[in-house]
Amino acid sequence: MAEWLTAFLGEVWWRQWWAWGMLAALCGIFELILPGDIFLGFAVGASAMALAFLVGDPVAGWMPEGLPALSVTFAVLSILAWIALRTLMGVRQGQTRIYHHDINEE
Repeated sequence: MAEWLTAFLGEVWWRQWWAWGMLAALCGIFELILPGDIFLGFAVGASAMALAFLVGDPVAGWMPEGLPALSVTFAVLSILAWIALRTLMGVRQGQTRIYHHDINEE
């Protein structure tokens, strides 16, 4: 990958808690701009990753080393968070309006 980036950051950036925290904040901002409860699951997943790396070895020790495997872990956490949020919040009432009569009929 880019050696200058690793040299600048000191360690690979995807194993840093602040990188996942920034992703969580960015997804939270996207959720405010584009509401739809999609980015909220990503924000919770990224927050869980940041918390795991912030705690350190007891939790982050079981996490895989490479970026592809961490991306899969992030995706699984995000999907689980989205399902949990959807279950807790439920489907919004009134999302679809069904008309049972035609306004042109008398």
